[in-house]
Amino acid sequence: MVLNYGTKVRKVCSYRCMAKSSFYIHEKRWIFLKMKIIRAEFINFIPNKFLMKKQNQEPIVLPAVKPGRGKSVMAALKQRKTIREPGDKKLSLQTLSELLWAACGVNRKKGPFGLPGRTAASASNSQEIDVYVVFKEGTYLYDPFKHLLLPVIAGDLRPLTINKAQEDMLGDAPVHFLYVADIRRLSHTAGYQEPGLQDTEVQKSYYFADAGLIAGNASLYAASKGLVSWFHNCNKPALKSKLKLRPEQRLLFGHTFGYPGRKHGNR
Repeated sequence: MVLNYGTKVRKVCSYRCMAKSSFYIHEKRWIFLKMKIIRAEFINFIPNKFLMKKQNQEPIVLPAVKPGRGKSVMAALKQRKTIREPGDKKLSLQTLSELLWAACGVNRKKGPFGLPGRTAASASNSQEIDVYVVFKEGTYLYDPFKHLLLPVIAGDLRPLTINKAQEDMLGDAPVHFLYVADIRRLSHTAGYQEPGLQDTEVQKSYYFADAGLIAGNASLYAASKGLVSWFHNCNKPALKSKLKLRPEQRLLFGHTFGYPGRKHGNR
């Protein structure tokens, strides 16, 4: 079976059965109930070619992670650096899938306090950090439990993922993460009921640290694959409005990914 998404197409290469669950999105067009989900890999990841119809986005089902890909941890640490001016070459869907999984994906069904375990630790396993993924064509929210991207808003928000003073350095990087803390998950954690989780300042120390753990994971995976990785601030007021964040959500940082482009500064 071939899915016609343009000239750069591959035959559907994998199927996955997702049982014992039902998931309805956008007028029940997506139903995951004892059914096979078709996933496709593309030479270039171009979301607007297959996700949007008249500004209506659809979820992106990410390919399964392939173990053993990339360099060793020690080799990745040796290669890690910040590159501030990425090129515009797009990430494959497989690479994007593994980048998200490395950042904060589910790596075991049962972790601390009976909750699914994640690749990045969090205070009392509160898992309070959400990752929004920004492309030229739209912004999505990563669902680590289903390993897919849920649509949030169409349109290019990439210029807002960086401070205004640094916009000219952003170039045309294809992928940007936004790290957003949900304070309610800390104060209502299913894990250990530490009194500090109710304290504003303690909460702040936890969600900043937890966001850093996720960013560190993503940076190491990027280094293992020869990707650009740039962790930075973002235009918080504008993004908060565009994303319609709730009062208990805190927009923390942006993180840019791509392949090396023109001459760049690094550290």
